[in-house]
Amino acid sequence: MLDGQPLAVFQPFIDTATGQIAGVEALARLRGADGQLHSAGPLFGDPKTPPGALRRLDREVRELALARFQAAPANWFLSLNISPRWISRLRPGQALPSLRQLQRSGIDPARIVFEITELGGASQRLPGVVARYREAGARIAIDDFGAGYSQLDRVLALQPDILKLDMRLFQEAARGGPSEEVVKALAQMAEKTGCWIIAEGVETEAELDFALECGARYVQGYLFAKPELAFFPSDAFVTRFAQLRDRYVQHKLAERARLMSLRQQLGELMNSLKAWAEAGAAPGSLLAPDAYPWLLRVFQCDRHGTQITPNLEWREGTWHADTRYLGHNWSWRPYFYQLLAEGWEERRLILSSTYRDATSNQYCLTAGQFIDNGRRLLLVDIDAQGL
Repeated sequence: MLDGQPLAVFQPFIDTATGQIAGVEALARLRGADGQLHSAGPLFGDPKTPPGALRRLDREVRELALARFQAAPANWFLSLNISPRWISRLRPGQALPSLRQLQRSGIDPARIVFEITELGGASQRLPGVVARYREAGARIAIDDFGAGYSQLDRVLALQPDILKLDMRLFQEAARGGPSEEVVKALAQMAEKTGCWIIAEGVETEAELDFALECGARYVQGYLFAKPELAFFPSDAFVTRFAQLRDRYVQHKLAERARLMSLRQQLGELMNSLKAWAEAGAAPGSLLAPDAYPWLLRVFQCDRHGTQITPNLEWREGTWHADTRYLGHNWSWRPYFYQLLAEGWEERRLILSSTYRDATSNQYCLTAGQFIDNGRRLLLVDIDAQGL
């Protein structure tokens, strides 16, 4: 037996396009003898908890959530967690208990999202079960996406409508570093496969900013609301969300202004370097790049992408030549074919997007411009962190 009275609580999803509540996730709680609510989540991860008791708790909370959802606004959706562990216990052809509950409730299945957790088990039977949910009219989400269990396989097999980013991975990514690029890549993959992104665990303004940068359709977290027994009004967070969104936009505009300033500085630098390169002058005649602390290196390639000069790097008050990359061809790198596509005809300066350099492991940008009547390409690498 489980200690406590089962209850369903609800945490809202905020629509990033409107700031309105678009739906709620039902979560299991147990009311203890002291009247306090305790999360039932740890019970589902505890191997000592009897499986039969967990199944009963799971279904009872789902029943309570469906009953309470009758009073929710008609344009909300309800997200219900489904563990693949239960699927392995179903007999072939057996009616799905969750669908029977949904049918009894009378709620339109189009308002229901079944969240498939990233727990192992029943992977072969899961696509068939998901297909039955879809036939009933419900949508499918993969919960804790990126947390580890064959998540890419599940995206391909289940073709979900929604991906919920794993909370721990998302929060770590919002602080920067390699995980930031991983989560952005996951978000791009979701966009390309037609999935909506939900960012859960949004607890700070920085995390909200990162969610918006990843293109999240919905956000969920303590920055707006904890799970509660009662429903919030649909417009409860509209004003606050608008304020936070406006701050994010102002922050991005400031970033854009810094980028434009960088482009202006780059134009000045490239004009100086162009005159030096086309004159065939020695490295020692280059001026000290004191005004450009973000400059990593200067080098040249032929128009086919093969490096024809050493890397010149400013260190300890002088220019150093690194000949290791002479003859290397960089035409496969995104910045190079971007230059070919956009910079050839107009001979204009092109700035790449940020990338992680395979050699130095630094986050970089590369700026380039054709010189010498298009026969050579003058390139500078920029330290993205230094910006």
